[in-house]
Amino acid sequence: MTAMPDSTIVRVPKAGEMVAAHLRRQIVTGELKVGDALPSEAALMERYGISRPTLREAFRILESERIIIVRRGARGGARVMLPDTGTAGRYVGTLLQYKGTTLADVYEARMTVETSAVAVVARKRTATGLGRLEAMLAEGEQLLDDPEAYGRRHDLEFHRLLAELAGNETMMVMLDILFSIIECHNEKVLREHRGEPEHLAKCRAAQRSHAKLIELIRAKDAEKAVTFWRRHLIQVSEFMIGDPGETVLDVLP
Repeated sequence: MTAMPDSTIVRVPKAGEMVAAHLRRQIVTGELKVGDALPSEAALMERYGISRPTLREAFRILESERIIIVRRGARGGARVMLPDTGTAGRYVGTLLQYKGTTLADVYEARMTVETSAVAVVARKRTATGLGRLEAMLAEGEQLLDDPEAYGRRHDLEFHRLLAELAGNETMMVMLDILFSIIECHNEKVLREHRGEPEHLAKCRAAQRSHAKLIELIRAKDAEKAVTFWRRHLIQVSEFMIGDPGETVLDVLP
């Protein structure tokens, strides 16, 4: 019997996509560093044997990924930017919103990753890491009279520091993506509760939780630290989310 021909269609990348892929590899491998200027358009067109429209298509791809910035004019050109987890967060957030994901689902994922980070920090506690946590605790104490600043800046930075001290880059990026996804919702909640006594009380409660966690980390009690921090994050999600079953993620402006 004669075999049926394979009808699978293989998509051939466009020239602009191929050039973007080559430049992207140079950036992520460090061959091109943050702040470096890319060669001129004329030089790149000659190197890759492409037209100006094709090169500009490659530039548009890389600009949309926030890894280059292109300035027009006599002193313009393309420069390398630091890859931004916020861009990844927008892509992931859009996908989750399309799937009808709830905010409770996102907070649960955040809790899973963050408590894993806390376990690592407690087990491997160092004097330097403990000192950074205590310094941030002191900064938070100074902001308690400004609940908006505490909630908008300090609280999130404390959570980020926990991930950083765990020393796992993948975990840090994952948490930054999750933080960027829930940031818009958090801003809305902070605006709604601005000036309310409950908001100040929640900030003071968060500060006490930070202090308690640091005590458990100082004691290298990973099990109690994880249990305590999970309970704290559940309380945070209950405050931030009205109805866990109906509050659907919304990342669109």
